Amino acid sequence: MKDHYLVTIRLIERLHRRFLDVIKTELDRLGIEDINNVQTLILSNINEDQLTVGELTIRGYYLGSNVSYNVKKLVENGYLIQERSSHDRRMTRVRLSEKGLQLTAKIDELYQRNADALADGIVQPGQLEEVNNVLNSLERYWSRLVNFTR
Repeated sequence: MKDHYLVTIRLIERLHRRFLDVIKTELDRLGIEDINNVQTLILSNINEDQLTVGELTIRGYYLGSNVSYNVKKLVENGYLIQERSSHDRRMTRVRLSEKGLQLTAKIDELYQRNADALADGIVQPGQLEEVNNVLNSLERYWSRLVNFTR
């Protein structure tokens, strides 16, 4: 079991890096140079929502300082709008600008092309569902370990 567990951990990391490469390739194809793949993934995770940086950190898979830096760059490059909360002036919320919405629509088209290609004999929907169930179980297990040790 230990060997399979370690292979899974390494595969998760490699898959994430490879997925970022897929996004980078799409940005290159579109001729978009003012945003990187991680920032694009952040935009995709925000989508139609309005979030605080803390909520974005919890929802995504980013280190806190990296999120703050990337949010700053996304605001500077016109992909995000950052506004102070009317209830708590110390808190800021971010949402996608029109430029951010346009890019996420293009990335969503990439996701659809990928899903269509996968469905064309590479992976069956049931297989992905099974993988997702296993990964969700692994996430819950790790969360319990982290919460238990605190």
